[in-house]
Amino acid sequence: MSRHIQVTFDARDPRALSFFWRDVLGYVHLGPPGVELPEGADPLAAWDDFLAGVGVPEEERNTRSAIEDPDGRGPRLFFQRVPEGKVAKNRVHLDVRAAPGLWGEERMAALEAECDRLVALGATRVRRHEPDPPMGAGFIVMADPEGNEFCLD
Repeated sequence: MSRHIQVTFDARDPRALSFFWRDVLGYVHLGPPGVELPEGADPLAAWDDFLAGVGVPEEERNTRSAIEDPDGRGPRLFFQRVPEGKVAKNRVHLDVRAAPGLWGEERMAALEAECDRLVALGATRVRRHEPDPPMGAGFIVMADPEGNEFCLD
């Protein structure tokens, strides 16, 4: 039997980091449990109202955030506030599949275009790895706004 997974990020600012990854992956923020959101409603505003209604102090409302794949295929991403900053290289990272089925110059051009989009969202370009056939198709290493490495693949 297979299991569903959730990928958890430690973060200084869970809400901001969830916005970044939402825009990278095309994911969505869901509303609070038991709250029916009208079309076009802001789920994070609904969360603020929900948390205020259950007595969570304002300074504690950005301790966690989550995003989900609207198609239900990808894992849920959860962001939790931690006091310490990132100090070492990730032992696990995400590969964002930005050029599936593409090879050579066409692949690298697609990765560069996605890299430019993600830099505009707040990512940092770390380095480019050129194609190295037959095993390496080429990829770009990046970091999210809090320094977590990921690859455009």
